[in-house]
Amino acid sequence: MNKTYEVDNTREVILNVGPQHPATHGVLRYVLKLDGERIVESDPQVGFLHRGLEKLAENMTYQQFNPYTDRLDYLAAMNNNFAYDIAVEKLLGIDKDIPPRAEYIRVIMAELGRIASHLVWLATHALDIGAMTVFLYCFREREYILDMYEMACGNRLTYNYIRIGGVARDLPEGFMDKLKEFVKLFPPRLKEYHTLLSKNRIWLKRTKDVGYISREDAINYGIAGPCTRGSGVDWDLRRDVPYSVYPELDFEVPVYPEGDVYARYLVRMDEMLQSNRILEQCIEKIPDGPVMIDDSRYVWDAKEKLMTENFSLMKHFVKVVKGIKAPPGEVYVGSENPKGELGFYIYSDGEGKPYRLKIRSPSFINISAMPKMLKGGYIADVISVIGSLDFVFGECDR
Repeated sequence: MNKTYEVDNTREVILNVGPQHPATHGVLRYVLKLDGERIVESDPQVGFLHRGLEKLAENMTYQQFNPYTDRLDYLAAMNNNFAYDIAVEKLLGIDKDIPPRAEYIRVIMAELGRIASHLVWLATHALDIGAMTVFLYCFREREYILDMYEMACGNRLTYNYIRIGGVARDLPEGFMDKLKEFVKLFPPRLKEYHTLLSKNRIWLKRTKDVGYISREDAINYGIAGPCTRGSGVDWDLRRDVPYSVYPELDFEVPVYPEGDVYARYLVRMDEMLQSNRILEQCIEKIPDGPVMIDDSRYVWDAKEKLMTENFSLMKHFVKVVKGIKAPPGEVYVGSENPKGELGFYIYSDGEGKPYRLKIRSPSFINISAMPKMLKGGYIADVISVIGSLDFVFGECDR
């Protein structure tokens, strides 16, 4: 219910936006204090989708929790698998033993996921502001990626394909041909998006000088990914805290200093082109070989072996029931996800389940900076800023 009251002879209004409003991109309740259409104060309220994933993880084996990571940022599920698995592998001490082919497949899946996530961001962000054609174009290209994911693992939204020790199975026949087709067609399609939006007068009015946050504030709030690179912070975990085979790949990190909605838009547009560039290199460099480490302490044995060797079946039973015995200790690993730094902190007491698991979700951190971005703006700016932060509440509320 909206509420009005008198303060110093001025009329201020408390207005609820959400949690059911379609432009809040999830169950976000945003409370605005308004002076006319100007935002005096704002308060983002989250937690309506809380599912207790961190506590669930502490009651599951490391491998059992892998599919649950898909349900965090469900628009970039491959990236979530990747981030969780490299954290577990570092805890187990096998992060240097992953087969090269598996690492390249992981990067291919992660960069396809980055493009797919950014396409949904652009489609919905543009639709919120009133541009419907871009929505249809973006989902047209996203279908190519979902088709490739379906070829690899049979699913189109949540995958559980990247596993502890490598990937579930090798790429199927025809996948690389489909990937080569995609990397050729995508840059011209990206130019179409720029033609529709980048110099469009309505788009510029809704995004330029809107939702400003300075470089210093972006750092202090801890926001990450495209949101912080849109404020002039040159930081990307793939390059600055490298993991997997990213050090072997050549790509640029887009940075814009303006700090507004338009700068965050340009960062993501350029990132899609750089991801396409990474995919082109992966096509050229991917080696042959196994896609899973050959160590039965950490991965399932082949099904043929389980069906013919009694001892293998016994070991498999123990691994499934009790989990992988991780050494005591703690580890934190951050991954450059489409929305920013997705980090997993794991504390092990030496058993087959994490004693504590905490998730640093970029959506949650980025939302915390919204009051700073919106103060002094207009009601309509709320929708533009929400779109520019690109959050998903499965990840925010966990």
